[in-house]
Amino acid sequence: MTQAPPAATGFLPRALADARSPRVPSAAPYLPERCFPWGGPALSLDGRGSTGGRTVDLERVLRLSLAVPRGTPGRLRPVASAGALHPVRAHLLLGPGCSLPPGRYAYDPHTHRAHPRGPAPADASPGAVVVLTVTAARTVAHYGHRAWPLLLLDAGHAAAALALAAALALAAALALAAAPAGVRVSLDADGAELSAAAGLPHAAEWQARRPGTEPELPFAALWLPPAPGPVPPTAALAAWAALPCVFAPQPGAETAPPRELDDARTLLAHIATGPGSTWHPARRPAPVTDETLRTRRSAAPSDLAHPPAPDLLARVLATAGDARPDGPAWAAAIGGAAPGLRTAAGILASGDARPTLARWAAGQQWIGTAGAVLVAHGCPADAPPALIRGSHLAAGYAAGVAQAHATALGLRSRPIGSWQQADLGAALGDTPGHDWIVHGLALAGPRGKGSPPGHTPPALSAPPAPTTPSGKEEHP
Repeated sequence: MTQAPPAATGFLPRALADARSPRVPSAAPYLPERCFPWGGPALSLDGRGSTGGRTVDLERVLRLSLAVPRGTPGRLRPVASAGALHPVRAHLLLGPGCSLPPGRYAYDPHTHRAHPRGPAPADASPGAVVVLTVTAARTVAHYGHRAWPLLLLDAGHAAAALALAAALALAAALALAAAPAGVRVSLDADGAELSAAAGLPHAAEWQARRPGTEPELPFAALWLPPAPGPVPPTAALAAWAALPCVFAPQPGAETAPPRELDDARTLLAHIATGPGSTWHPARRPAPVTDETLRTRRSAAPSDLAHPPAPDLLARVLATAGDARPDGPAWAAAIGGAAPGLRTAAGILASGDARPTLARWAAGQQWIGTAGAVLVAHGCPADAPPALIRGSHLAAGYAAGVAQAHATALGLRSRPIGSWQQADLGAALGDTPGHDWIVHGLALAGPRGKGSPPGHTPPALSAPPAPTTPSGKEEHP
């Protein structure tokens, strides 16, 4: 059974309110990443595990999504991450039809190798299931009480990166210009089922069964078939969940304050529970290619002052809104001659909202002059666990897809993950506590195109948030 948080009826709302409050986390230096904890032989991903027919090209999919590029430090990865901490890990559950033999594997992004963790079930469905987990220690050490929403956003970004890469690989395998429906993503699968499928202890049992190791909390799963087919991903999870865990991770020292770390893990384990899983097709914006995924990076704040062309902004905003049908709504804040907060359907508010967004985003003043700022909003203060989890995972996923689309269109971008007192609904005159900003994506046109927008008095108002290095950042 998943561990229940203390005072369950009030623990989660208090934690959400605290993460959204102006309370500043304790300052902490950047902590180096732990050594990869899973042992066993390191296998190349470009093997030929399939006996014939099409295969899931794991080498291509993971190289374009989660791998650390050769010759770069571990922080410099294509997929965005809060503080460049990259807490997401991937476990590969491979049936027939993959470029590795069937079995469980842990993926090491630094070496771009897979480590065997046990056999596959006899009735494993063709294709691959990728279970994404998060490790909380480094993010909690850096962001304190604000860490847990950022971990969910990170998992969403990683899921988007994998989905886009897998959709490209499937299209290439079928020699099609656009990927057919095949790759699917679940952001609401029950954490206990995901743990069992990946061969990991449940959150409440981890320390007892794997003392001295860092718990991994699963939040997302992807289905990568060798070809479009009727195989239900939920049945694939059930087959893997019946197997035991064979190899254990290696111990390592904790790197975060014990109380904050315990609170974050308990809370995340609580919201990871769910009644089942819903699998949505992975949509890939047409301009996105392998080269897009290889080159996408978050731009420096100083490179984000030029407004994007209105038609390109509208396309990226539409992509963010359509990426997840179960996710929060998206709007774009723009400046210039006709400043406002706009949705795909029309104007939500007039006036320049960017300076207010800058105060809400942990005081990151560069946002006040960014070319445009997309924001995902919803997730009420009293939202149930499933909605809190889904809102943040889906927002991270949508931002990841939108950032790739922006890159393909020649735009620069930077995700913004930390938001304090960002009650958008209240600022627009609606009921307080019902419509909060949970994620953002700053956009800008190419250098030398257009001119930075002038300052216009903001339409929204908010008390200033203290400056703290807690935006959702990726260091290119």
